[in-house]
Amino acid sequence: EVQLVESGGGLVQAGGSLRLSCVASGFTFDFYGIGWFRQAPGKERESVACFGSMDGKFYYPDSLKGRFTISYDEVNYTIYLQINHLKPEDTGVYYCANRSKWCPMNIASMWFGFWGRGTQVTVSS
Repeated sequence: EVQLVESGGGLVQAGGSLRLSCVASGFTFDFYGIGWFRQAPGKERESVACFGSMDGKFYYPDSLKGRFTISYDEVNYTIYLQINHLKPEDTGVYYCANRSKWCPMNIASMWFGFWGRGTQVTVSS
């Protein structure tokens, strides 16, 4: 059974930085996509980034390029999300998710079958 456990969220002042972690276990896929998503209060879930193990590449939606950077420790199945220059609109629950094969087009959340419980990020102005 795939399990994903996020950590690293908290309360941060605008302009600050955070590094979120997600430890994954129970993989049975030869290749997979593992990514980060977020959901602000009252809004739909939004994709943040994805790592594809098949090509070893990192993918970001155009709307979020710049302040968000992911890295992946393939030995320990841990994916990190570095967020810099935090803004109040970055507030939300950040989720880690996994799917087989690769990162889907547009990193659409509907294609990810395994999800963590999320970690809360709150950015104060």
